[in-house]
Amino acid sequence: MTIQRRTMLKGLAAAGVAGAAAPFEMAAPALAQGAPFKIGLMTVKTGPLAQGGIQMEQGLLTFLKEKNNTLAGRKVELVVADTGGNPAGAKTKAQELVEREKVNVILGPLAAFELLAITDYILQTKTPLVAVAAAEDVTQRKANPYIIRPTTTSAQCCHVMADYALKELKFRRAATISEDFAFGHEQMGGFQRVFEEGGGKVVKKLWPPLVTPDYTPFIAQIGNVDVVFSGFAGSNPVKFMRAYADLGLHGKTPLMGGWTFLDDALLKSLGDEALGVLSGATYSATYESESNKRFVAAMQKDYSSLPGGYASGMYIGGMCVESALALAGDKSSDGTAFAEVLHKIKMEDTPRGPFTIDHLGNAVGAVFVRRCERKDGQLVNTVIKTYPNVSQFWTYPEDEFLKSPVYTRDFPVSKNLEN
Repeated sequence: MTIQRRTMLKGLAAAGVAGAAAPFEMAAPALAQGAPFKIGLMTVKTGPLAQGGIQMEQGLLTFLKEKNNTLAGRKVELVVADTGGNPAGAKTKAQELVEREKVNVILGPLAAFELLAITDYILQTKTPLVAVAAAEDVTQRKANPYIIRPTTTSAQCCHVMADYALKELKFRRAATISEDFAFGHEQMGGFQRVFEEGGGKVVKKLWPPLVTPDYTPFIAQIGNVDVVFSGFAGSNPVKFMRAYADLGLHGKTPLMGGWTFLDDALLKSLGDEALGVLSGATYSATYESESNKRFVAAMQKDYSSLPGGYASGMYIGGMCVESALALAGDKSSDGTAFAEVLHKIKMEDTPRGPFTIDHLGNAVGAVFVRRCERKDGQLVNTVIKTYPNVSQFWTYPEDEFLKSPVYTRDFPVSKNLEN
């Protein structure tokens, strides 16, 4: 795990490595208005989640380069922290960014379990944070006033996919499969709730560990279903889809998933095994906004990479910081004032389209249903349906939704499981 300080000048970065974490004396993060505004990026560069973490950094660097490392008239300094993709690493790196680096705002982290590990610390230190991680309760029952999420909760896109599976595809029997951690639990819980309340049945729920070398034993348990819904993240979808095809299920039992399951950035690693797979996402590289066209072109030029949800999440996170800096003015170094302004953000031209931030800190915007197709020799996610203005509460009244427990491995209760 490393921290790298990057003083961004015309897109060039100078990086260094910090030592191991040690106890720090708490210090106020306020900076003089003329000093650089410091952004801390918490990401993952090692392990199965590294593919998304690297995209996070590339997306933010792309935005800062476009802005000549100056946001709302303020020079920006970026400090990048590799959490290693685990809760302990996230805690350590959050402490280093706040107490040693004295950042004004944190962008990230990647994983739900990382965000859950640091949310109390973020509240304690009054550090504004713009999240990619989808941990539901930080914008729901235990809403943290210092956190906004311009991407999606774990279940936000999964609610949509359950609705689409029922109403458009007429599926009635489903199996779910995802890594056995918070993000997977919350995704599958959201899909199951909407699917079963609409008349469907989830008859099998499978939970491979985050690091699983071979998915064959799990795929063998799927059984007779209309659809398999998956929430795999990082590089795991590639391994799973290849195994699924090798066992003869591709084209036989349809695959659907959340946004990480068929993230645009994964497409270059996939082949025919991904054709026809449906996914729900708040971002598509094919989205026709002016900002997205610039963003995609810049990512392909600088990194030879098609951006996905992780990269776009951080690009949009940078847009949120810029907007908040303009609104906060001379209060931009006050963590509480800056967090309050972040909650008032309304965006129009972004790579994901227009969105607003609700009063609890989560984005309300379009969710795209996408089908993987081959066009001009390359795999693309074609948008086949758009659900506008989707909130984290789906179509449920907010007060009713918040009375229910957060989605877990055991909630909603499974009443239709078959051996």
